[in-house]
Amino acid sequence: MAIKLGVVMDPLATVKVAKDSTLAMMLAAQQRQWEVFYLTLDQLFARADRAWGWVSRVTVFDDPKKWYELHETTEMALDQLDVILMRKDPPFNMEYIYATYLLELAERRGSLVLNRPQGLRDANEKLFTNWFPQCTVPSLVTRSQEQLRAFLQEQGEIVLKPPSGMGGEKIFYLHCDDKNTGVILETMTNHGREFVIAQRFIPEIAQGDKRILLIDGEPVPYALARIPKTGEARGNLAAGGRGVGVELSARDRWICSEIAPILREKGLIFVGIDVIGEYLTEINVTSPTCIRELEAQYGIAIAGKFMDWIADRLGQR
Repeated sequence: MAIKLGVVMDPLATVKVAKDSTLAMMLAAQQRQWEVFYLTLDQLFARADRAWGWVSRVTVFDDPKKWYELHETTEMALDQLDVILMRKDPPFNMEYIYATYLLELAERRGSLVLNRPQGLRDANEKLFTNWFPQCTVPSLVTRSQEQLRAFLQEQGEIVLKPPSGMGGEKIFYLHCDDKNTGVILETMTNHGREFVIAQRFIPEIAQGDKRILLIDGEPVPYALARIPKTGEARGNLAAGGRGVGVELSARDRWICSEIAPILREKGLIFVGIDVIGEYLTEINVTSPTCIRELEAQYGIAIAGKFMDWIADRLGQR
């Protein structure tokens, strides 16, 4: 019997075919003759202790001119799906959290939800690195501008970022003599009303911000080093970075081994970590990307491996 796969994501019309990891997963599922269903957050709802959705069966294509075709849309109890992928992009806000509660209702009735809703709530992508200080540079999470100024003086160069967001948005590089320090700290903390994350600047960003993908704690053997464009301190592809495939180093594999047990414990099965130089900087659990770029460069089937893991987990391979 074909596996029924549901995917909660942003609108399919916004997908960039050459780069979208969720599309890669859907294509891999379809290649295995699975039934693929699609819905967005606004199509989720609950009645009592059961989650439902206005779900559309979908056919996907690896074609930049036509990459999807929607079929019938029906009201479906989400526990009728064997597996549900939560692939909604950040921001990680209260609407996202509400959605995880609804998906947890489906999980309670037997659907496999990936990544696990409780794990998504537990593991903020920017803050979760604090659980692994042995892998990271010195960092500070605070609302205090005074603490941030002291940390800047202590470290010399720092990077500031909000606990939510994606694609390099609102990331600032600061050095001790920066005349914009005051206004940047005021803006980032909203005058002391919002938390901000400060990390020591890692100069090896010039060689790339490596995205490493893990499936059930096991890393794909190649990473995508996202190299900043000239004059930038951000390697994010969305900020103009250039992606170059690289083999994992011994340090990369050690970092993966350090975090893998907790990822498994929390049901975080498909994860993308960011490593700059020798250091872990982020743990991405909501909708990690870079599958398509690595598959194109190395001819490996990352999305297929993930689907095979799901089939094994469901006892259907």
